[in-house]
Amino acid sequence: MQVTELDKKRIQVVLEDGVNFVLYKGEGKRYDIREEAELSQEQYEEIYHEILVKRARRRTLHLLEKMDRTEAQLRMKLRQGLYGEELIDNAIEYVKSFHYLDDARYARNYVRSQRDRKSRRKIQAELAGKGIDRELVEQALEEEYRQETERDLILKWVEKKHYSGEQADLKEKQRMYQFLMRKGFHSDDILHVLDYLT
Repeated sequence: MQVTELDKKRIQVVLEDGVNFVLYKGEGKRYDIREEAELSQEQYEEIYHEILVKRARRRTLHLLEKMDRTEAQLRMKLRQGLYGEELIDNAIEYVKSFHYLDDARYARNYVRSQRDRKSRRKIQAELAGKGIDRELVEQALEEEYRQETERDLILKWVEKKHYSGEQADLKEKQRMYQFLMRKGFHSDDILHVLDYLT
């Protein structure tokens, strides 16, 4: 077994079969974990179930306490904390069993909170970037956008910005067009609304 000091408090243990995990130094002393020492299967099982599984679950709950996250975001955070894939799977299943983690709910909430500010396309890209399955994203978009079309949203933005198509000169029209493009709306939809208002 190889033991590497990560920082003042923690060590990383790598077993001969490639399994690795992180312990606090006090835990390492308790189990007599040191370079080249042997770790019995019983000791490993105890460390795994009594320390590592519980710690991964607590960490996952703690991450969800601060803010709602997607499964992909949680997995990434746990990997950064040097948790192994088996522990990550266990922790994810644990929080899912209490419905603390639900990508479909996350997607719906995200669409609901962003739809007045961004286009469907932009929201779709952002949710994909958060690791949410494409089907779940489409489902959330369909549910939340049933009442409003992209052009309705463009019209809302135009009104919010107090844009007047009749009084706007070419420069103002270009500025409004660029603003709406940055929001992720399609060029055709923007031009349709701006022409409609002229």
